[in-house]
Amino acid sequence: MEKIAQAIERGNKSHLSQINTDELKQAILADKEVADFITAHQLSNREISLSLSKFNQFLIEREKFVTGDAAYLAKGYQPILVMNEGYADVTYRETKELKLAQAKQAVAERVSLVNLPKSYKNLTFDDISLDDKRRQPLFIELTKFVADYPDPQQKGLYLYGDMGVGKSFMLAAMAHELSKAKGASTTLLHFPSFAIDIKNAINTGTVKDEIDTVKKAEVLILDDIGAEQATSWIRDEVLQVILQYRMLEDLPTFFTSNYSFKDLEKKMGNIKGTDETWQAKRVMERIRYLAKEFHLAGDNRRN
Repeated sequence: MEKIAQAIERGNKSHLSQINTDELKQAILADKEVADFITAHQLSNREISLSLSKFNQFLIEREKFVTGDAAYLAKGYQPILVMNEGYADVTYRETKELKLAQAKQAVAERVSLVNLPKSYKNLTFDDISLDDKRRQPLFIELTKFVADYPDPQQKGLYLYGDMGVGKSFMLAAMAHELSKAKGASTTLLHFPSFAIDIKNAINTGTVKDEIDTVKKAEVLILDDIGAEQATSWIRDEVLQVILQYRMLEDLPTFFTSNYSFKDLEKKMGNIKGTDETWQAKRVMERIRYLAKEFHLAGDNRRN
């Protein structure tokens, strides 16, 4: 006897309502899913007759779904039988794979990257190598932050250390874990690039909008602070405005830098040879309020 799909395909060459072959009807009704559906819903002969075309549609669609046929249009959805006003009908249900993919996409979308590698979106704590014991205290701090979030008493970290030791990498992994475990949104922003963008925004009149978007981020990571071209305007009218808002709202803020607190204050206080120590102290006061200084030592992993 021909396979069900072959019998159906042959019968499907003309509309089912015009087909009255016992072979096709038997092929349809012999299918276990169809038979189980008929039993479960106690369909009468009349209801079965009314449902034959839908049973036929279901078996054809199921065959395409199972075989991964390119002609199958409902990608990520599995055809199923349902009752619809007295006869069987075909609808589509999300597959487990689609739900997992959607959940993964939702996690990634809550991690916003600004001028940083796209690969950072999908980093997790599992990607962090702890072969260097110097990383372990930071790893503990980050996992604790995720576990305790949101806690009004939580403060961020100011990570400083040499280039390539994994500062940005580890914070990006934390951002992903925050999204996955707590549904939190994090913005990771490369501050030197942002400083350039915000200067260009003067021409379009969008400076305030750019600053407002950053300062209101649920969780903010300012990457490579101190590497920007230092100007009084960036320090006082951009960075300080962002920090002031986040300090008042107690919004979690993280930083990465090649400079310690002391060295960053010194750099910010000496712009083009001008002594601006007081202005630098005001900015550093806000950074110290928002984040705890943490030195990450290690080898350059980019080499």
